[in-house]
Amino acid sequence: MAKKAKGNRIQVIMECTEHKATGMPGTSRYITTKNRKNTAERLELKKYNPVLKKVTVHKEIK
Repeated sequence: MAKKAKGNRIQVIMECTEHKATGMPGTSRYITTKNRKNTAERLELKKYNPVLKKVTVHKEIK
């Protein structure tokens, strides 16, 4: 879970979209930080998914 931060920088959890769509067991998640003031919308990054063994799109989840 994202913790409460002092100021604008917060922790966010990124989850793989392709893995979620396949229905395979397990998930690929990463924790990163973002500046809430500069990036108000949800983050979307390409990260490595070890289960699928390729780089996939990871989106920020709540």
